[in-house]
Amino acid sequence: MRRFVRRWPDLRAWFAEPLAVRVGSVPARKQYGLDAEISHTGRPFLLFLGLRGLLQFDYPWLFASSPLYVPEMAREMGLELGIDALRSDAQRLGFGKFGIDATLRWTVSRVILHTGCIDASTFGGEHVHGLRAGIAAFLASRDLHEFYPSASGNFEAFRKSWTLRVNQLELLLFHREQLDAQPKKFMRSIKERKPIVPRMQDVVDRWLVARNATDRPLSVQKFELALYRFMVWLNNERPAVESFAQVTRDDVLEYLVALSTQPSPRTGQPLGTLARRAHVSALSQFFRNTAAWEWDDTPGRPLLGIGDLPKMPVRVPRFIPADELARLMVAVGNLECPYQRTALLIARWTGARKGEIQRLSVDCLDSYLDGTARLRLPAGKTYRERVVPLHEEAAIELRKLIAARTQGRERALTDELTGTPTRYVFMAHGRLLSCAYLFQASLKRACEVAGTVDENGRRTISPHRFRHTVGTQLAERGAKLHTIMSILGHRSASMSLVYAQISDREVLRDYKSVLEPGAILAGPAAEQLRSGALPRSSVDWLKCNFFKTELELGHCLRLPAEGPCECDMYLTCAKFVTTPAYVPRLRERRKLELTLATDAQARGWPKERERHLSIAERIARLLIDLGEPGHGPD
Repeated sequence: MRRFVRRWPDLRAWFAEPLAVRVGSVPARKQYGLDAEISHTGRPFLLFLGLRGLLQFDYPWLFASSPLYVPEMAREMGLELGIDALRSDAQRLGFGKFGIDATLRWTVSRVILHTGCIDASTFGGEHVHGLRAGIAAFLASRDLHEFYPSASGNFEAFRKSWTLRVNQLELLLFHREQLDAQPKKFMRSIKERKPIVPRMQDVVDRWLVARNATDRPLSVQKFELALYRFMVWLNNERPAVESFAQVTRDDVLEYLVALSTQPSPRTGQPLGTLARRAHVSALSQFFRNTAAWEWDDTPGRPLLGIGDLPKMPVRVPRFIPADELARLMVAVGNLECPYQRTALLIARWTGARKGEIQRLSVDCLDSYLDGTARLRLPAGKTYRERVVPLHEEAAIELRKLIAARTQGRERALTDELTGTPTRYVFMAHGRLLSCAYLFQASLKRACEVAGTVDENGRRTISPHRFRHTVGTQLAERGAKLHTIMSILGHRSASMSLVYAQISDREVLRDYKSVLEPGAILAGPAAEQLRSGALPRSSVDWLKCNFFKTELELGHCLRLPAEGPCECDMYLTCAKFVTTPAYVPRLRERRKLELTLATDAQARGWPKERERHLSIAERIARLLIDLGEPGHGPD
């Protein structure tokens, strides 16, 4: 202390020295001599002043001076910095003891010495933001490579390690309710931004703010990327254009042609059809909205329509073959991480989307009256919640996770879609686990074990193929169209009809039972089919559209050329035909008609009784024609 005070009686003079002198590293002592030596040996005195709240240090000095041993000095001075309480909370959230200890020592010590706030329990958002800004400035300065030469060889790893420390501190403070704002993951942008015309950028920013009120953040990011790419093209190809008001439809159409040939900055390959559709859709919405809102500096009319979207071929769902699925699920069941194992099992048995599974809450599971597990999936892509049955294999694993998560002491996170505080199932270390960890990484390992990889060693099964598999299996086993829609969360019947059209084995079996030679038939149209009286064109139409002809107890063979059917008495209609596949339904219907006849007799309605008995008799004849007893124990 005496040496330091003799050399710098005024501390402002010490702060004015070069950073190397103040840090006093070994190279600095060789270059600057005694001044650097005094700074180095006087560091305990300086830390003493800082811990007494008499001195506050700049972040460059705090980052360059390492190690500082602040917790040890505070302990000797009888000060409690709050690090032990933070460490205990971190371990309850699942952090490892040694890793979080190094993080807290590094971050808390520097915040205390920079702000003079001695107790970590009083930290707030401004302390975390100040630390993050200080790190960003130091990483961008030349001082980093002077004091950390190893950062030159692997700067990205160095940057991530410091950023991770700040993120973990922020997360702990949030779960201790010292921060109001929910922490967000900070990722370095990989986009190389070129200068854009300010007038155009102002309109885009204004539009993005408006869309941010109604769209998900990810959607707004995609809108921003699509419009930025269009503005870059205008800047290069139409340098005279300074406002969207000068943009014409011909300009936009020429850009769409370029979009299909220009390579992506990330992959170096031309954009695929889905990516181009997203870009065109964003532009279309931008022009349509600004025209409807009558904004200045815009074309004032829609420049694109639905017909300008790149056409998408209707693909067959890529369901997983039974043998591959069996091997894969064995590998999934052997995954060590319970989060990954449970997420894939839920995907396999429900066909839910990745984001829906990731955002499951701890109260998502209950049961039907018969004990079957019932899963509540959160609102996702379609903005609708839904309830689906869950196979017991997945329900067992999910119950274990929920039981473990209900013991957690972390704070609820605000759901990005609903805006409500939610305690999630798939959380670790106080943070929502990513889809990349839950699905991509786990499925990669499972595919390698199951042997479902291509010649390059890449997995052949994606998480979305579980969804296709569930839809296909439901259709093949005779599930109703509305059941498929409800389980998969489809908004329109056409989305679910894809599975029914291509893979419904019930339809295939019923089709063959009617149109194949030697089929067992009953009903007024049976003789017409047996004799081949139907023309070839009619048979072809029935082959292509047979699933559309189904009735409750059989099929109606009325062709489109005959116009709409106006007959409700289809049991006696000349176009009605049924097969043995409908015998259970026929029996139930006959039983119902007999019950109704009995009820009509009790009420004194003879005509109604006669009508029900007549229907029961017609059904009995159909059963006899199909080789089934018309009057059984029922």
